[in-house]
Amino acid sequence: MMWERWHEGVGACGGWGVGWIIGLFFLAVVVGLIIWGVVALVRHGRSGSAGRGNGALAIARERYARGETSKEEFDQIKKDLS
Repeated sequence: MMWERWHEGVGACGGWGVGWIIGLFFLAVVVGLIIWGVVALVRHGRSGSAGRGNGALAIARERYARGETSKEEFDQIKKDLS
């Protein structure tokens, strides 16, 4: 008898118990993980080969500024990295 009354009470609320809060939480976690993954991929793409090329060119500029490489060597490195 007591079970039937409790069940009727839950049904009267339209099923809006604590379950929807848990479902909403898990949905938010899934959406958050998807957004985090997309942002991580975009950042990784930016720092991929293009980022290494710019870093290599910066190193070549530093070496040229210190006099470790000649103008011809620096121009060849710049041409190779472009």
